[in-house]
Amino acid sequence: MTSNATGPAPVLSVRDLSVALPGNHDRPFAVQDISFDLMPGEILCIIGESGSGKSVTANTVMGLLPDVMTVARGSIDFRGQALLSLPEDALRRLRGRAVSIIFQDPLSALNPLMTIGDQIREVLDAHDVGSPEVRAARVVEMLSEVGLPDPALIQHQYPFRLSGGQRQRVMIAMALALDPDVLIADEPTTALDVTTQAQILELIRRIQKRKNMSVMFITHDFGVVAEIADRVIVMEKGRLVEQGTAATVLQAPAHPYTRKLIAAVPTMRETDRDRAQTRPVALEVKGLQKTYRTRSGFLGRMREVKAVDDISFTLHKGETLGIVGESGSGKSSMGKVLMKLISADAGEIRFQGENTLALDEAAFRPLRPRIQMIFQDPYASLNPRFTIGQALTVGPTAHRLLTRHDARRKAEGLLEQVGLDPSAFDRYPHEFSGGQRQRVGIARALMFDPEVIVADEAVSALDVSIQAQVLELLDRIRKERRLAMIFITHDLRVASQISDEILVMHRGRMVEYGPPSQIFHAPRHDYTRSLVAAIPGAAAA
Repeated sequence: MTSNATGPAPVLSVRDLSVALPGNHDRPFAVQDISFDLMPGEILCIIGESGSGKSVTANTVMGLLPDVMTVARGSIDFRGQALLSLPEDALRRLRGRAVSIIFQDPLSALNPLMTIGDQIREVLDAHDVGSPEVRAARVVEMLSEVGLPDPALIQHQYPFRLSGGQRQRVMIAMALALDPDVLIADEPTTALDVTTQAQILELIRRIQKRKNMSVMFITHDFGVVAEIADRVIVMEKGRLVEQGTAATVLQAPAHPYTRKLIAAVPTMRETDRDRAQTRPVALEVKGLQKTYRTRSGFLGRMREVKAVDDISFTLHKGETLGIVGESGSGKSSMGKVLMKLISADAGEIRFQGENTLALDEAAFRPLRPRIQMIFQDPYASLNPRFTIGQALTVGPTAHRLLTRHDARRKAEGLLEQVGLDPSAFDRYPHEFSGGQRQRVGIARALMFDPEVIVADEAVSALDVSIQAQVLELLDRIRKERRLAMIFITHDLRVASQISDEILVMHRGRMVEYGPPSQIFHAPRHDYTRSLVAAIPGAAAA
């Protein structure tokens, strides 16, 4: 989009921008020949999968490109200033004051050794804003503006003491501390549960309107686009393939890639899938309880949090139980208890006729291969020093379930089954994308021929199109192997796609339990209703 002669001038104008990649990549440019304008007071969403170039575009605007990337050609103008030709000290003065950024992962972006107040104050110090007293007041004002409780006290907290949503609010406060003209938000809600995500989107939208700020919002979720965007840019493999108003792109997408992304967004399943009435029980849980006890300081008061509070359910062979809830609801703690990664305080977990809670580690070890876990983070869950083959075969050979030769043959077959070339066996994790690594994680779990799989947020870190592929893969494997699966997620749309039954958790307790049609279309509990209402794009749909 370009401004006409009578309309307002763009705040930010990008023309024919190309950013070169080093020679060992699969394409020459991270971003190639893209042009767009960001107008005053608008929210422009840039959408695309990982590797589409959307974050590279943001980092180029901010002057934060890594050394291995270079701007090959093009221009970026901010209110008439050519950003790409500015010296570093001039760019540093603009950064934060004129153009500011919210990063995707606040835990990585925040300094763990500094209080949040000191980190906001550091931004003000770097730009020599006012007196020390003015800066101190500004810190409290910003924390209050982003909705953090008791800002005068919370400013003295360290990042690890805050929730994910609170840390993201701190990042927004830092980005807005100098009242920038342009705010770049790089996937700021991807890792958040639906209610926290809705709060952050509403916060950004409210502040943007009040300050008449221009926002470049980077996302891979068309639900977020429906919630917040005025205009949309769609990027694929470094190229801009479509742009237009949010309504036009969402309702009448012109490019096949845009249509593919929209089709991949999970939607609420309207009907429950057929279930066999006589399936044997795979796992039975009764009265499960887990309480965390922490003490603040040597003489501080003991604090108790009931992470799992009297949970009971029955899981049948060939079926999937979805466990949904916000961060802190206890769903991941329950997954770890089921895997015996942490101990429970009370209850029963009956598997193959045994109450596994009553077994010590030595007695449980023969059963462990039969219950396997797929972890949330496909990057952290694979040892970077192990080849994919080592990651897949080390467990079965250590348990003496397979010889090295048989383990290799089985691993290569499973790699093919999960959609990877058997040659992946001899490669290392860094050579694969996030979606490919998650497929390796699935293959690793299947190496033991388990009867139960616990998938803990197994697709939350993936783009919607990759997410759809992995969900389809998990569902196909469940059918073929008659596996029982516990699928833990904060995304209710995903849960409805894959689950036979849904268990909703809130503060450690089960508040609702039933088939997806009932949970999502006729929820009985206020908390479930609030989760459904917070789904991005629900209002637009």
